[in-house]
Amino acid sequence: QVNIIKNAVSVLGRYRFVYLSMQVRTGKTLTAMGVAQELKIKRMLFVTKKKAISSIESDYTKLNPKYDLVVINYESLHKIEGRFDFIVLDEAHSMGAYPKPSKRTKMVKKIIATNNPYVILMSGTPSPESFSQLYHQVYSCPNNPFNRFTNFYSFAREYVDVMPVKIGGMTHNDYSKGRDSILMELNPYMISYTQKEAGFKVETIEEIKRVKMSELTYRIIKELKKDKVFQGNEEVILADTGVKLMSKVHQLCSGTIIFESNKSQVLDYSKADYIAREFKGKKIGIFYKFSAEYKALKDVYGDKLTNEIQEFKETEKSIALQIVSGREGISLKEAECLIYYNIDFSALSYWQSRDRMTTKDTKKNNVYWIFAEKGIEDKIYKAVSKKKDYTLRHFKKDLLSL
Repeated sequence: QVNIIKNAVSVLGRYRFVYLSMQVRTGKTLTAMGVAQELKIKRMLFVTKKKAISSIESDYTKLNPKYDLVVINYESLHKIEGRFDFIVLDEAHSMGAYPKPSKRTKMVKKIIATNNPYVILMSGTPSPESFSQLYHQVYSCPNNPFNRFTNFYSFAREYVDVMPVKIGGMTHNDYSKGRDSILMELNPYMISYTQKEAGFKVETIEEIKRVKMSELTYRIIKELKKDKVFQGNEEVILADTGVKLMSKVHQLCSGTIIFESNKSQVLDYSKADYIAREFKGKKIGIFYKFSAEYKALKDVYGDKLTNEIQEFKETEKSIALQIVSGREGISLKEAECLIYYNIDFSALSYWQSRDRMTTKDTKKNNVYWIFAEKGIEDKIYKAVSKKKDYTLRHFKKDLLSL
């Protein structure tokens, strides 16, 4: 970290921004704060995910630097007031949407243009699906290597193999085939650091547990496959498109459903009961996908379960976090093991979330996947563990075996 700080200060001196491509749990936060300390800055803005704010504030207190710190999540950037001479953009890959910049990316660009600060971008996975994701991550920085392009489309003409694809009978451009030259252009601005270089020797042991769901769950899935609709006493489950059917089957395999009215309900407690029974007496971290799944867990666990990081760290309670909000920027090192109530379609979620218990001293991570018997989760797991997102194309192929 001392060497990275020294190198980062040098890169910032030349370009006013640097990208720290450091793998999870290798100390990105303290490294960034150390860089700011070396540059003798006055006020830092640290932009991150909401769940990570308390951890970052704790690191700042431990380091006790001479500059002031404001920590905020991306969704609250519009509330920012005052000036900053140093900005840290944590989980920078979240700004990688293309071909058009996301709302958060536009907000970041506006703040940087107003303040002209030093900028550190940080991510353990800068381009999880495509090198094309790198363009909007750095385009807010005036000295980025692609600043001669007015937008992503002009950038793509030189750096992306644009492929025409048909969606719903209409032809669209697929911009995901970003060339290796994108990363080569960014190399002078990037500092990489792996867990292996940091001395991590952790072994992640994954085990799949299969749970038989209720007869009602299997009956609804069967009827949705056949009729694309299920009529209850008061609510309707509609699956009249491929995307809807994939989503409804995904929900049902973990015992919950979002109705056509947009209300959600727990229909089957099989998974929650299994977790409470099999991991009784253990302090665990649970990842879930849909909000109703947290309700199922809460109904079973009661006060023994929290969704607050600080409460988890300070008590014997287990914790349940939504996969997307909990996969980045937090540590669950106090957990005896990680349990997945459900699985996300995203390969990024798979690789990032299962590393939440890892520290430099960790020797073994135990990760358990709770899948429905004859459910969709095995199919999703097969895709994401090979670093591929699970898509509608996969689902249509797998449907017959569900």
